[in-house]
This record gives sequence, C-alpha cells and structure tokens, in this order.
Amino acid sequence: MAISNNRLKKIEEFENKIGYTFNDKDLIDVAFTHSSYTNEVKGKKKSNERLEFLGDSILDMIVSEVLFKHYSMKPEGWLTKTRSRLVCTSSFAKACEKFEMTTFLNFGNGERQGGGELKKHVKADTFEAVCAAIYLDSSYDNLFKFLKENYKEEALEIINDDSIFNDYKTKLQEYHNAKDRKILKYVLVKEEGPEHEKTFTMAVKLGNKVLAHGVGKNKKQAEQKAAQAAYEKIKRKNG
Repeated sequence: MAISNNRLKKIEEFENKIGYTFNDKDLIDVAFTHSSYTNEVKGKKKSNERLEFLGDSILDMIVSEVLFKHYSMKPEGWLTKTRSRLVCTSSFAKACEKFEMTTFLNFGNGERQGGGELKKHVKADTFEAVCAAIYLDSSYDNLFKFLKENYKEEALEIINDDSIFNDYKTKLQEYHNAKDRKILKYVLVKEEGPEHEKTFTMAVKLGNKVLAHGVGKNKKQAEQKAAQAAYEKIKRKNG
C-alpha cells in the first residue's frame, strides 16, 4: 500500500523533530503503525510489532555496551540492575515522550478513542520500533549516535538515581493505608538556587508529624526522595 502525501508530510515532520531523514519511508511508516490499525484494514499494512521485537534486542545491546565500557569498575550485579532500569517500559515510555512519538501512530478507531497514545506500554513499544527502523535504515552506529545525542542526560539521570522508577510514594501510602488509614501530605519546605538550577526540599507528613525530608531538582523528585527516606526508616525499624 503506497504511503499517502498526508502521511509523508507527518513522517517529514517527525524527521525534522529528530534530525534524521529516512531513506526508506516504509520503515518509519511501519514503525508508526499500531496493530489495532492493521486489524481494521485487514492485513493490508504491517504493524510495528516485529520492529518492536528487534528494537528491544538492539537497545539491550547498546545499553550493555555503554555500561560495560564506561563503568569498568562496576561488578556484574550492578551492570545487570542498571541495565534493567534503562531497558524497561518506564524508561522507553519517557524516551518516546521526548519527541511525542505516539502522536504519529496510525491507530484503529477503538484504540485511539481508548487513549492509546497515552498508554505507557504503547509509548515504549513505539520507541523500540522507531529505534529498529533507524537501525535498519542506516546502521548500528547511527542509532548509537542518535541515542547518545538525544538521551545521554536522561540515561545518566536514571543511572545515578535509582528512585526514578521506584514509586516510593505509593509504597509508603499503601503501608499507612494498612496501618492507620491516614492520608500522607507533601509540603514544600524550601527552594534554593538560580532559576535554571533550582533544588527543592519537600517534607512528607502524617498528620502534623514530619516523617522525612527529600531534596530534588523538582518537586516531584523531592517528594519521591522524601517518601523513600520515610519508607526505608520503616523497613529498618521493622527489621
């Protein structure tokens, strides 16, 4: 099935966003085709599921290579744990959001109405498919370059902050739901630094009692740090 002019314009819009032009437009068109769409057009187009499969494997390889080369003093256990934080649904969903990749997806009507482009697993799958398309269209080295140029800072943040995908706020609230059924509150204690480099300190409170404090680059991160500190106190206390 030939790619329509409107579709080619959307592909060009995406290419301009990421700074890469596809030689084979069919590859990126397939990467942006959800299985719900192919089900509705009855097999006349391919979905991105096979590209997802390939993208997952290549991204696993790239992340493994980077960690192996740049963290030569770290043991195998640390490498495995860190790779699992980078090569996961949450991480890939965040990567997808940077270029709003799911807004370019062809969805079936039902999936689109059901908010398909907002689903975390759909975002992650789309990112994998796009990466596979770049790899097949050019090379491993070009995909490596694309990832390094666009995601280095985000990857370092994940590597250096193991609380990013650990939802300690939920864990802490669940503990108190079972224990005393009180709602926790998060209160801003202070914010410091220049506009481009602010740090926030948040307190997590149970009633009037402060359970712990947390510091982060934004309020959300500081809340998670505060919840983590409070949760780890509970774990130590309960052995």
